[in-house]
Amino acid sequence: MAANPRYQWLLIALLSFNFGIVFFDRNAISFLTPFIQQELQLSNTQIGLFASALAFSWALAGLFIGWLSDKLGKRKILLVISTLVFSLASLLSGLAGGFLSLLGARLLMGVSEGGIMPISQTLIAAEVAPERRGLAQGITQIFGANLLANFLGPIVIVAIGASLGWRNAFFVSALPGFLSAVLLWMLVREPQAAVATSEVPRERSALLPLLTDRTLLLCILIATLLVAFFVVFMTFMPLYLTQVRGVTNQSMSYIMSTFGLASMVVAFLVPGSSDRFGRKPVVVVTFLIGLVLPLGVLLSSGSDPLPLVLSIALGCCVSGCFPLVMATIPSEHVAAAQTATALSLTMGISEVVGGVAAPYFAGGIADAYGLGAVMWILAGICLACALLALMLKETAPRVLARRG
Repeated sequence: MAANPRYQWLLIALLSFNFGIVFFDRNAISFLTPFIQQELQLSNTQIGLFASALAFSWALAGLFIGWLSDKLGKRKILLVISTLVFSLASLLSGLAGGFLSLLGARLLMGVSEGGIMPISQTLIAAEVAPERRGLAQGITQIFGANLLANFLGPIVIVAIGASLGWRNAFFVSALPGFLSAVLLWMLVREPQAAVATSEVPRERSALLPLLTDRTLLLCILIATLLVAFFVVFMTFMPLYLTQVRGVTNQSMSYIMSTFGLASMVVAFLVPGSSDRFGRKPVVVVTFLIGLVLPLGVLLSSGSDPLPLVLSIALGCCVSGCFPLVMATIPSEHVAAAQTATALSLTMGISEVVGGVAAPYFAGGIADAYGLGAVMWILAGICLACALLALMLKETAPRVLARRG
C-alpha cells in the first residue's frame, strides 16, 4: 500500500540525494584523471581498470546486499551502513600512492556502494503508487546523481583538484556521505512491504525463474550496454576533450557538466513519459536520440565548445533509461517479495559485464587506435540498445489499463 504523498516525496528526495553523493564519489576519479594520470604515469588501459575495479566490486556487493535485504527485510539499516562505509572508503582514494593502492581503494568503494541503488528502488516500489513509479524511480536514480555528480561534480572536483590537489579533492568528496547517513537514519522508515523471503512460498524466492525470464534477461542486456556506455563516456570523454580536441581542464569540466545539467531534465522527462506512453516506445526512441552524443562529438572539429555542449546535452537522454531497465520494468514484472533480488541481478550483472569489461577494452582500443575510436563504441552501444528494446514487453500500469 502506498504511503502518504508527503512521505513519498520526502523518501524520493532523500534517496535521490544519497545516490547523488554515491555517484559524486564514483565519478570523481574520472574528472581528476588528467591530474592523476600525469602524477602517477598511468596508461589509458590502467585508467580504464579503475572504472572496471569499482564496477566489479559494486556488482558483487549489489547482488549480495540486495539478496540479503530481501532475506532479512531490513532495508533501512543496510542502506545507512553502506552509506557510512562508502564515505570512509572515499578517503582512501586520496591516500593512494600508486596504481595498485588506488585500484584497491576503488575496489573497496565499490563494495560499500553496490547495494545502495537496489535497496533504494525497492523502498520506492514499496512506498510509491504504481501509476507514479516510473517518475519516482527516475528521480531517485538519475536526478540527484546528475545534479551532484554530473553537473556540479566536474566543476567542483576539477576546481578543488586544480587549487588544492587531486588528493584533497577525494577527501572533500567523502564528507557529504556522513550527513546523508544521518538523514536516512532519522527520516526513512522500514516499509511494511519489506517481508523476509523466508515468509513467502519457496517458488517465489527461487533465482532460476528470474535468470530464465525473457523480460528480465532483456533488461539485463540493455542495462549492461547502458552501464558500458556511461562508464566509457565518463572515463574517456575528459581525455578525448583535453588530448584530442585541445580544450583546457577547466573548459572540459564545464563541457562535462552539460551532461549532468541536461540529465536533470531527463530525470523527469523520460521516466515520466514512460508512465504515460509506455516503457517500450520511450526506451527505443531515447536510445536512437542518444546517437547524437558520440556522433556529434566525433564529427565536429576544433576546440569550439558549442557543438560539443549541444551533442552531449541532447545525447544525455540515454541516462533516462537507467531507472526504466534497471528498476521500473523489473519491479513491475516480478513478485513483490523478489523485487530487491531482481533489481540486484539487473544492476549487478550489468555492472560486472558492462562496467568491468567495457572500460578495460575501451582503454586498450584507445591505446591502439586513438581516443576517437571510443566514440564509435558509444554509437554502437546506442544502436544495439534500441534494437533490443524493440523486444521488450510493456509493463506500464497506465498503458496496460488502457489496453483493457
